[in-house]
Amino acid sequence: ELEHIMECLQVPGEIDSQELESLTALFAAFSDITRVRIMKVLMDGEICVGDLAQSLEMTQSAVSHQLKVLKQARLVKGRREGKQILYSLDDDHVFLILAAGVQHIKEQ
Repeated sequence: ELEHIMECLQVPGEIDSQELESLTALFAAFSDITRVRIMKVLMDGEICVGDLAQSLEMTQSAVSHQLKVLKQARLVKGRREGKQILYSLDDDHVFLILAAGVQHIKEQ
């Protein structure tokens, strides 16, 4: 299974220092429980900030702040629909990172 995943992702043999810094920044975005909770909800699909705040029992302001961080890290994206913005995971890689992380911690 790992070989198949690595084949699909085309994991590079070498990574330069700038890419290492970017990778570190990416994983830093995962270091906050609120951001991980937001991404966990987004694994189920698109949602507006109001519904996201309600499901996490947080203020819209607090959720919006964390969404901004996640968007800057390219982990989350927004799509305008009328007057509201629907948020989702940026791409399948984010889903895979989260799913692999959950699987890893449950192996203990």
